Amino acid sequence: MSSYYSIGEFAKRIGRSVQTVRRWEREGKLAAKRHPSGHRYFDEADVRLLTGGAPEKRDVVVYCRVSSAGQKDDLASQVQAMETYCLGAGIA
Repeated sequence: MSSYYSIGEFAKRIGRSVQTVRRWEREGKLAAKRHPSGHRYFDEADVRLLTGGAPEKRDVVVYCRVSSAGQKDDLASQVQAMETYCLGAGIA
């Protein structure tokens, strides 16, 4: 993948429309770099700035365990507590 993006490639990469990117530039929320011809371009640093360096979608793993088979009831309780927490926190 190229480290320099046209406005269309950049918009797709950050999950926004070209019009949104242009508006952000007008409002001063984003500074585009310009080729000598005047065309806008963006680089990987701009992508990281807007995405926070994190992937757009993150997988969530919840881990529960007990030490022995005799604690199976405790495991069910842990699972229920984690499900309740995730639902309350809006975690899928």
